[in-house]
Amino acid sequence: MEPIPLPSHIHYELLLQLLERQTMQAVGYQSPQQEQVHDLIVTLRKALSQQKHLEESCQRANLAIDYRWSLNAAPANPMPPDLCQPQS
Repeated sequence: MEPIPLPSHIHYELLLQLLERQTMQAVGYQSPQQEQVHDLIVTLRKALSQQKHLEESCQRANLAIDYRWSLNAAPANPMPPDLCQPQS
């Protein structure tokens, strides 16, 4: 079976940092958009958590994971199942 393509964790981290450090400041803490930005941050944190659960499931099933940095790049060297340790 081919390695499972998944986004690199850094994608989540970059989005979260942008939203927390810049977007939140730009909308202001008492604005109507503040709650929407907060909800978006929560959603991204949940998505990362769900991906980590999927990675754990793949590891238990001995499925390799191929962390992707973009859609245009050639597939990177996939991580063998025994090296697919979820990051905390």
